[in-house]
Amino acid sequence: MKKSLLRIVALFLLLPTFAFAAEEQASIPNTSFASCSRMEIWDISMGMCMPLAMEGMPMKMLMLHGNAFAVGITESGSRARSAFAAPNMFMADIGTSLGANHYLNLDFMGTVERWTFPYQGYPELLQIGEANREGISFLDAQHPHSSPVMGLTFSDTIRFSQNAKDNIKVFFAPRGESTDGPIAFMHRQTGMVNPDAPLGHHVGQDVGHISSTVLGASLAIANTRIELSAFNGVEPEPDAVNLTLGKPNSAGFRVIQEFSPELTVMASAAFIKNPEPSDPDISSISRYSTSLYFHRVLSEDWKFHNTLIYGLITKLDHASSLSSFAEEFLWEGEHPRIWGRLEVLQRTGSELQIPSSSTGNLGKWIGALTLGYTHAVKKWESAELGLGGSVTLDRLPAEFLAAYGGQNPITGKIFIQLSGMQMWDL
Repeated sequence: MKKSLLRIVALFLLLPTFAFAAEEQASIPNTSFASCSRMEIWDISMGMCMPLAMEGMPMKMLMLHGNAFAVGITESGSRARSAFAAPNMFMADIGTSLGANHYLNLDFMGTVERWTFPYQGYPELLQIGEANREGISFLDAQHPHSSPVMGLTFSDTIRFSQNAKDNIKVFFAPRGESTDGPIAFMHRQTGMVNPDAPLGHHVGQDVGHISSTVLGASLAIANTRIELSAFNGVEPEPDAVNLTLGKPNSAGFRVIQEFSPELTVMASAAFIKNPEPSDPDISSISRYSTSLYFHRVLSEDWKFHNTLIYGLITKLDHASSLSSFAEEFLWEGEHPRIWGRLEVLQRTGSELQIPSSSTGNLGKWIGALTLGYTHAVKKWESAELGLGGSVTLDRLPAEFLAAYGGQNPITGKIFIQLSGMQMWDL
């Protein structure tokens, strides 16, 4: 426990260097589709507005961004754990215009979760996915994200008409986001307030945000964007410190439509080869998703954000198909944040390592409802310190109840959140 506390303290000493530096130059980028200006475009992989090259306006910009939690967790039931953990991410982005039509960009996304999560992973009942360095699957826990490099992307955004919304972005990422799934949970506004990864993260949702050797393009015309990418399908090793490259053997396709400044809808499909080399029976899988994003300014002090997601994956863990639904909301005030997540998805007895389950590789519906509150106790021009807590109520089918102590589990969390964003003109 002392070691966990020391790791969390060290993390929170590190992140303010990203959040508070050069505060007199602070400029927090917009973080919703509707808020991008004429000189910006929405970047799905980063979850924010990014610059566009403009005639007679050369620019060079640097952006730093961090979001970290220190979480105390307690769970009920026979699989319960109590632990401290620190989910975290930080980004550094540097870009420059080249002439009137090109904006060249280098984006680094990092994390130190490998060193701030317990060895068994971040406690989260009913969560599955990936394995540790000894090949043992994370069970009832979220795995750490690839540390310290979660993403590294080189891109060129090319404006090809007077309309700033008409552009094409070409990119290469040794490790980055394939063009499928919703906005990754750590980038969407309804997800950034919650320290937990969605249970549907691997069930057709945003697992593709850490993919290897991504080559892609994104074409935007008016309010429509079409994205394509090729990538290597091997799943990342969350406990390994590496940046492996592989031959692109998989593909993703995503369509994004902005129906109004308040409403945007996405749909995607991806076809992945050899995601688990250690399991030759799984030669390919398919992922499909649709998602909806709604933002509304309610008053001078209050905003409402809502996200609705459906994910479908085939042949995951030997199941013919598994589905997931997620509904997230955020009521955002000047200091209070009222938020929640409702998930309904399919898990198999094999995934949850329930030997007595008669369902085997047949997906059974489970549910989880999380309600949370965060209060911004201190706000700077470029950063915010919040205190919060949440309660999660899980709902299990009868076949799974015995493995969790005979009752539906409850999880409680209290946390500190430190987040900040800063931009400079260079």
